[in-house]
Amino acid sequence: MASASIRYAQAFADVVFAKGWDAGKALGELQALAGLMAENEELRRVWENPALPLEQKRGLLDSIVARAGLSRPVRNFAAILIDHARMGMLPQVVRQLESELLRRMNLAEAEITSARELSPDEKRRLESQVQRLTGKQVRARYRSNPSLLGGAVVRIGSTVYDGSVLGQLNKIRERLAGA
Repeated sequence: MASASIRYAQAFADVVFAKGWDAGKALGELQALAGLMAENEELRRVWENPALPLEQKRGLLDSIVARAGLSRPVRNFAAILIDHARMGMLPQVVRQLESELLRRMNLAEAEITSARELSPDEKRRLESQVQRLTGKQVRARYRSNPSLLGGAVVRIGSTVYDGSVLGQLNKIRERLAGA
């Protein structure tokens, strides 16, 4: 199932870039549609029910698109998922699409946790260091966690760079326990 969600996400990303559409807007609209589906069990059941006619499912989609003001490309993509009985995998497709768009735009999403709230200058310096490390533009989200004692932990995808005091203390503890 994961490979199917990757294929749909890559195909939609191909179209977004080929047509010059606003990638952020398309992603945001698909995220909103996936959120609506997650919140509404009845909607999910309708779109995933193989006994219901496709016209009825697309009609429901069209009324949601009109009410939410979603764009034609997003509507058409959702209709393709409906037509191929893949609407249930919309959340996975949206996650894959976000990764694909970031990759194509040479962006890295970083989650940065620091021991205290960082100043704007500290954030710029840290983002610059992460940019040099990854070779990509960085879009960062910040959190604070006083238990780190000092420093920061940067997570980019599944890679973690731990520059916190707590992380350094844990490494020392592991070395001492191993010796």
